[in-house]
Amino acid sequence: MRDRKMCKFCGKELQGRSDKIYCDVHCKSSYHYKRSLEGKPTFYNRVDKQLKLNRRILKSFNKAGKTTVRATVLLSQGFSPKFFTHYWKNGRGDVYFFVYEYGFLKKTEKGRDKYVLVQWQDYMDT
Repeated sequence: MRDRKMCKFCGKELQGRSDKIYCDVHCKSSYHYKRSLEGKPTFYNRVDKQLKLNRRILKSFNKAGKTTVRATVLLSQGFSPKFFTHYWKNGRGDVYFFVYEYGFLKKTEKGRDKYVLVQWQDYMDT
């Protein structure tokens, strides 16, 4: 009598090919998804998560297209200025860092750090 093989995810008895590991594509997908959650996040996932958080924060504070926010406020929300997708340099030499369509420029006024928040404009493409 041969050994009964069981699905690696749900534990059901497997039917069919002798090298079968999962009973169906749902179990295969679920097994790999669960395993990915248990493991250490990859570098890509950590960066992607921070970029998404930065974009969400910048979007929530910049409703009018341009605004200024104290640095401590953004940082307390989890914003990290080290993570951005691209940059743009204006005519005065100021470098704005962007997270997709939302940009920020760090300024210090009266000893306080602030961020000028802007939205990407068509003229910035040139």
